[in-house]
Amino acid sequence: MPAKRPAPLSAQIAAAPGAPGTAWFVVALALLSCLPVLAATLPQMGDYPAHLARYHVMLEIGRNATLERFYAFDWWWSGNVGVDLVIGPLARLFGLELAGRIVAGAIPPLTGLGIIAVEWALRRRLGLGSVLAFAFIWSPALLLGFVNFTLSLALALFAFAGWVLLEGRRWRALMFLPAALVVWLCHVSGWGILGLMVFGYEWSRSKSLAAFLAPWPLTLPVIPLLFGGGTKGVVGYGAYVQIYKLAIWGKAMRDHIEWLDRGSLVVVVAVLLLALWRRRIDWRIGWGAVIVLLGSLAMPRHIAGGDYADYRMISTGLMLACLAIDWQVPRAVLALAAMLFLGRLGLTTADWRADSQRAEAMLAALDHVPQGARIASAVAVPRSDWAFDPFEHIGGYAVVRRDALVNMHFALPKVHMIRLKNAPAGFVDPSQRVFVTPGTGPDLADFAPARSADWLWYVGAKAPVRLPPGAVVVWRGEGSLLARLANGGGAR
Repeated sequence: MPAKRPAPLSAQIAAAPGAPGTAWFVVALALLSCLPVLAATLPQMGDYPAHLARYHVMLEIGRNATLERFYAFDWWWSGNVGVDLVIGPLARLFGLELAGRIVAGAIPPLTGLGIIAVEWALRRRLGLGSVLAFAFIWSPALLLGFVNFTLSLALALFAFAGWVLLEGRRWRALMFLPAALVVWLCHVSGWGILGLMVFGYEWSRSKSLAAFLAPWPLTLPVIPLLFGGGTKGVVGYGAYVQIYKLAIWGKAMRDHIEWLDRGSLVVVVAVLLLALWRRRIDWRIGWGAVIVLLGSLAMPRHIAGGDYADYRMISTGLMLACLAIDWQVPRAVLALAAMLFLGRLGLTTADWRADSQRAEAMLAALDHVPQGARIASAVAVPRSDWAFDPFEHIGGYAVVRRDALVNMHFALPKVHMIRLKNAPAGFVDPSQRVFVTPGTGPDLADFAPARSADWLWYVGAKAPVRLPPGAVVVWRGEGSLLARLANGGGAR
């Protein structure tokens, strides 16, 4: 009997994706999302070096006399300690810098697998929803280095998938009391998004009071919030609220190339509108997406010392909206959706590799800095740049490698756990940021942090037009210089 001839390749490509092959394909895409961290020795998230510096102080305070001259650390349980809880054991095994890189590399695949878990729990298959949602793994929040939030979001996706899978089980509520607490400990915003997803799911089922009562197993974190264990700080919308809100919506997929990022957003929105028109939206997750997106309009920009509380909700809401697409498409369409993710991932990987090499070259400046130095970090930030500047907190490496006092910490009293000692008021983020017109260098003659430091470490595309009086340049590199200041030149 002659062997059965396989279907033509064109027919195979046009066929609806089969469960086993598609599942492995989608899982592989999720795992590939860590490529930028594999390609870069130093993770190029804007806030990452400042977080790494905080971990160093947290782990070394009490046994490092040099650090104790400059820093104190007040630990408290709050809804913003996700990576802080896991970095200690990893640092003991691998050292702090490698441990930080491991965590940074784990968050994207965890988010991708969380996306897969949600679609599988809802529909028992994988397809367009997951693949399109992958374009939001490397969101502005992750590129900016909001590691606690993005870790919390990944866990929230897994938790929501568990909520769906355990529907009808009497013990689901008991499981979600601690699960919600874990998500909250990582970051309060992730916990809030989990609550909105669960409410949206229950609303799609009953559209009654029961939907409001159903998420009660997620309320355990309310107890530490009521007793002062929550995050602290000023809540604010900032200036020109309407203009700002419109701007961040246009930057929902901001990365390195403006036309590509805006074009990607147009493609995603077009697919969502087409799915809505074709009635291919799964409202069990769709309602959560709508609520999160609308919530970004009402949410303040600043909450508990953190920035872009509303901005991070936009990319999250769009990710959930993509997950709501319930549309079995031909493999050719699925491949096109994958190309959006893979193309953007490839560009991010290339940018990270190049920026990491630049950062490593800049860190040669620390070879000329003594242990326990006081450093004024100055980073030139062009006003009109689309790409996020990965070097704004590069001064954090001076803390990790030289136990230095640097002016780029998130260290507001009663807001952040790290505190500065023997430093003037305002010697914190964003005092290191110096805005410049593209193509020009800054005037640092009156750079305030330099008045309380022994060293000036400058990073920028163009050299400063002036340095503080008495400054002597001791090292120059591409896009960076180190100067000894008239205040001293060594540890005090």
